[in-house]
Amino acid sequence: MRIAMISEQASPLPAGDAPAGAQRRHIAELSAALAELGHDVRVYTRRDDPSLPAEVALPSGVRVLHVPAGPPHALAGAELLQHMGDFAKWLRTDWHDTDWLPDVAHAHFWTSGLAAVTAAKEIGVPVVQSFHEIAVGEQPGGPGASRTGYERALGRAVDRVVAQSQDELRGLVRIGVPRSRLTVVPAGVDSDRFTPDGPAADRDPDRPRILSVGRLVERKGFGDVIEALRYVPGAECVVVGGPPAAQLDTDPQAKKLRALAERCQVADRVRLVGGVPATDMPGWYRSADLLVAAPWQEQFELAPLEAMACGVPVVGTPVGGINETIVDGLTGDLVPARDPRALGSALRRLVNDKVRRFAYATAALDRARQAYSWKRVASQVGAVYDTVSGRRTSEAEAVA
Repeated sequence: MRIAMISEQASPLPAGDAPAGAQRRHIAELSAALAELGHDVRVYTRRDDPSLPAEVALPSGVRVLHVPAGPPHALAGAELLQHMGDFAKWLRTDWHDTDWLPDVAHAHFWTSGLAAVTAAKEIGVPVVQSFHEIAVGEQPGGPGASRTGYERALGRAVDRVVAQSQDELRGLVRIGVPRSRLTVVPAGVDSDRFTPDGPAADRDPDRPRILSVGRLVERKGFGDVIEALRYVPGAECVVVGGPPAAQLDTDPQAKKLRALAERCQVADRVRLVGGVPATDMPGWYRSADLLVAAPWQEQFELAPLEAMACGVPVVGTPVGGINETIVDGLTGDLVPARDPRALGSALRRLVNDKVRRFAYATAALDRARQAYSWKRVASQVGAVYDTVSGRRTSEAEAVA
């Protein structure tokens, strides 16, 4: 099957020493897994650097095409929308004028969806949409209201929406996407790269290490983790994510977290590492006794899954995909969101119980490998492609 991945803002090309975002990794790994299953996959992403070639062939067999839509440099999210018409026009021309017409277009993020639907509707190519995140908590007329309107319209216009969790599915239903158009397929994890075996980041062997990973935004709950550290004497908390280390001193969220650590009298046990290259992440997970993921508003967290694949138990809040990734009492512990005391109690209990940590780690590793392999995810997504392409074919034959 010929599959067009539309990912205008997240290229699957290696990011070098730069941190690789979750969406970029998702596109790269899903595309590679689909290619391994025998599909012909092309990824269409916006040219954001004038030195990029028109097309790049990856070792997996996936081809990446750089679409000239807007200026050839990085743009903020709000600036991308105005260039989606040009993106769609280029797609439509390319599919019409070449001998490569996709059987399915799979759009990632809402702006990509607008381009995909616009390009595909005149050619009869079915469209699958993955939002990765949807606008939440918006008030009518608020700053995200227009985005919610686009997401609602897209959810009704495409042939199928793939949500990554039941929580995302419920959010899409709430904004008006028909339940009949929704299928849940979780994200996968690269169990060849994220493994218990391999080098680990340096650490003090006499001090328990609690790791937390993600962008430095308030809803990720890093403040709650720092407050919870008051109830876990002797343990250190290492936060990986955000801007590069050299920029942390001027980052507003980093300054807030450091000030909070001072107020809680745990500053000597809190370390902000900043963003690190994707290749370094397995080593950071391996260095930890446990991972904590304590967001109060999130749709899918990749870090718990990666930690589990490295054989690291997880303490998390029952928010978004975490509620499904972690099996409470088997692969980790779930605690109420925005409750530093309860979080601290769970962390202290697990830090002090080596036998429980080992049992959780063993079960977490098995769950990550069995339920979240990219081969399994690609097979499930491929079944969605089969359904939508078969339905379009049947409809065309009925009209004929």
